Amino acid sequence: MHIVRTVAELRGILGAHRNAQRSIGFVPTMGALHRGHATLVEKSVAECDVTVVSIFVNPLQFNNSADLETYPNTIDTDLELCARLGATAVFVPDRSEMYPDGFDTAVVPGDLATRFEGASRPGHFSGMCTVVLKLLLMVQPTHAFFGKKDYQQLAIVSRMATDLNLSTDIVGCETVRDEDGLALSSRNVRLSDEARRVALALPRALAATKEALLSGDTLDAASAAGSDLLASVPTVEISYFEVVDATTLTPVGKVFDETRLVALGAVVVDGVRLIDNVEIDLTQGNRG
Repeated sequence: MHIVRTVAELRGILGAHRNAQRSIGFVPTMGALHRGHATLVEKSVAECDVTVVSIFVNPLQFNNSADLETYPNTIDTDLELCARLGATAVFVPDRSEMYPDGFDTAVVPGDLATRFEGASRPGHFSGMCTVVLKLLLMVQPTHAFFGKKDYQQLAIVSRMATDLNLSTDIVGCETVRDEDGLALSSRNVRLSDEARRVALALPRALAATKEALLSGDTLDAASAAGSDLLASVPTVEISYFEVVDATTLTPVGKVFDETRLVALGAVVVDGVRLIDNVEIDLTQGNRG
């Protein structure tokens, strides 16, 4: 496995593969890799001839400097995991390689980025889109793999790829959860045992909303099933909890024709911000 530090070295390694018309899979990460990341790498290795993983903690997408400073760094174990999973190369640039002196360009996403995480974290999605676009141009992969836990991020990246005519196929991969139901996240390591038990209210609230909708409840009743569950846990700080159209992420009315919805939620537990979601296909339910 190649450990690559510069764009020039990365392009040198990938050039021969590209000339041979081999498929190139790409998994962008910020490190602190867990089983969720591992499934993305495994999928890329299974479906593509070459797999590149990037590890770069992108300062542009942190609107909270304390969050950036406390983001976990496990580079040695990350590299061991990538090698074990069969990655061809891991791109580990430093900040000056990604943002050299004089860097003065940003990607500004549209309406998809104005709500939920975008409203809670100003500038986050611009920073995310900027680094993702740079990485996609550096790697030039045929496929890029993103987890659905960051559902809004996946939607924005997919929209960007379409709008900017990128040739990369953006692949969404299912959320990976621990046995207790909590979605895997690099931030989970900051949860105490008690905070983790409290955090389980979020996936349970999402599941309650989905079950209610599939059982034929109204949107208001289904949303209340989830939000009331969250509100019943006093140590959970709710950032948002809403059911929206799965493609546009816009709210749906009390009477709606959409069959594909997604319930999105974000909470803060003991200072740790957690996001999660559940997709809802109404054609699979018992709605009359």
